Amino acid sequence: MLMDDNNTVAISDLNAGAFPMSNGLTRLQSHFLAEPERADQLFDGKRTFDTEEAEELGLITFAPDDLDWEDEIRVAIEERTSLSPDALTGMEASLRFAGPETLDTKIYGRLTAWQNWIFQRPNAVGPEGALTNYGKPTQAHSDYKRT
Repeated sequence: MLMDDNNTVAISDLNAGAFPMSNGLTRLQSHFLAEPERADQLFDGKRTFDTEEAEELGLITFAPDDLDWEDEIRVAIEERTSLSPDALTGMEASLRFAGPETLDTKIYGRLTAWQNWIFQRPNAVGPEGALTNYGKPTQAHSDYKRT
């Protein structure tokens, strides 16, 4: 683990529901959607966590050590740049509108991202788009100015 006493993750009462998401849940409840009791347990005690504790509790996804840092950052950047900007936007919208479906999540999450943004744009269906080139030996080319 990357152990640096200066790196901490903190939660506060604001994480407990002051600003609910459009699905009616807090961001922590959405984060722990499969285990809703975990979000509540975080507020029963300690509010500041070092890197190791935050990883064990699921507050952070990954904590590479000093030996792996450069390789992990390089791989993460390469993976992101291999995806079209429209696909990244759609994935972000899916995460933003996760959880129980409400009228807002249907409108903003499903309609905006998937129908209007991804499948109708030239980066997907244009002559060099991702869907047009799917299954072919050619590679899609995205217009990054459209993002």
